[in-house]
Amino acid sequence: MNKMDLIAAVADGTDLSRAKAGEVVDSVFGAITDALKNKEEVRLVGFGTFVAATRKASTGRNPRTGEEMEIPESTTVRFKAGKGLKDSVG
Repeated sequence: MNKMDLIAAVADGTDLSRAKAGEVVDSVFGAITDALKNKEEVRLVGFGTFVAATRKASTGRNPRTGEEMEIPESTTVRFKAGKGLKDSVG
């Protein structure tokens, strides 16, 4: 399922037009993104939790040359599925 499929599913499940459902989906994604930028946890009960996590700097190897290189510290997003999602999938 891609974003357009999600918008169509939201529109079909509600009384919204596809354009309005697209605005809703974009707004939800924007709210989640803004919260993660502010290092806030996004907990959707029954679905899962999004968390911004910092990955420490480390030393790695260039696979092509074998040369050692420094990998800088970075921020990534982690998702942990909630019990309701886990139960409904499998």
